[in-house]
Amino acid sequence: MTLQDIATALVDGCRTGTETANLDRLYASNAVSVEPLDHGNGREAHGLGAIHAKHDWWDANFDTHATTVQGPFLHGDDRFGVIFSADASDRQTGQRMQFTELAIYHVTDGLITREEFFAMG
Repeated sequence: MTLQDIATALVDGCRTGTETANLDRLYASNAVSVEPLDHGNGREAHGLGAIHAKHDWWDANFDTHATTVQGPFLHGDDRFGVIFSADASDRQTGQRMQFTELAIYHVTDGLITREEFFAMG
């Protein structure tokens, strides 16, 4: 797949709620995911299993009311960015939050090898 194919597939999956299914198809087995803050499990998830676990943690702890996905924004032949905005509630506390983050995806040999999330505003 080309960079455009990978970026489009990732964004389409995020827009349709099938982003977890895309992990096995679009990510390298040794991919790294980096969050802007430590939410109790460290900032970095190493390997596809750890990235799946990160998604499972989110799904188990938060109700997502709305998500907006902007992009993809291609950068050269090995990176692309996506802007995510979400409205979610913490299931334990009931606290509702809105946030926006920029994600930069690094692609090597047709697979995502690194994703980095940056808090915005």
